[in-house]
Amino acid sequence: MSQYKYSPKIDLVFRKLFGSEENKDLLLSLINGILDCTPRLTDLTIKNPYNLASYLTEKTSILDVKAVDEHGTWYDIEMQIGEYGFYGKRALYYLSKMYVDQLHEAEDYAKLKTTIGIHLLAFDYFPDERYRHRYVWKDADTDEYLDHMSYQQLYFIELRKFHKDWDELASLLDRWIAFLNKAEMLERNDVPPALQEEPDIVKAISKLEIMYFETKEREIYEAELKARLDEIEKMRTAMEKGKAIGHEEGEAIGLKKGEAIGLAKALQRLLDNGTSEEEARRILGMG
Repeated sequence: MSQYKYSPKIDLVFRKLFGSEENKDLLLSLINGILDCTPRLTDLTIKNPYNLASYLTEKTSILDVKAVDEHGTWYDIEMQIGEYGFYGKRALYYLSKMYVDQLHEAEDYAKLKTTIGIHLLAFDYFPDERYRHRYVWKDADTDEYLDHMSYQQLYFIELRKFHKDWDELASLLDRWIAFLNKAEMLERNDVPPALQEEPDIVKAISKLEIMYFETKEREIYEAELKARLDEIEKMRTAMEKGKAIGHEEGEAIGLKKGEAIGLAKALQRLLDNGTSEEEARRILGMG
């Protein structure tokens, strides 16, 4: 048994769990859950199978797990634990790049296949409470959806907005999100009944529990985990400093005005650290 309970939200673990050739059935099941398509996809090819050497080489690239299904559709699946500024623009850029990169010089546009970007977010990005968002091309006036304009799609899954209990899990996506959120608490010999309905999730629990890391992989995992914890600590510190500034300046110029100044400074610190304005305002309780 693994000495540690690894988190699949950490990039290295996600890549190793879902991007390995031996686990492509797990990736296929996850994609089926996110797309919620009927009939379900039955096969795919991982274009950048995980290995340590390639992970170290590709670490500067945003493209995490790339795959192609039996219909020729391309997928870019990413687990993102830390928020970047302009995340929407970033997602669109890499989706468009994957779409364009299908064509080699002088090849026919007819060979272009659908590209789908899937972003699993461990932070809140959209203002509403839905945890699944799908974006496609539509006519802005009629809302008409045309097949020949549907070659680029984006899916966003916000993991923190998912609050269902085990007995409330109703779909394949629900079960995968529950796994991703609670993986470190799950045991392969004590799988909740709600997850036992999906053999691929049972397999994922087992694979995660017995996952072996080489020394270099362990170092990368610890560094990525530390970066995540540091990010959370920056947010907490910004909040505490904002409150302190508010109270200090409130004694001299009035508590209400002092708190406003403190919140404004805390907001700026979060923005400087790359947090979106919406997320920063949510963290500080500014609406």
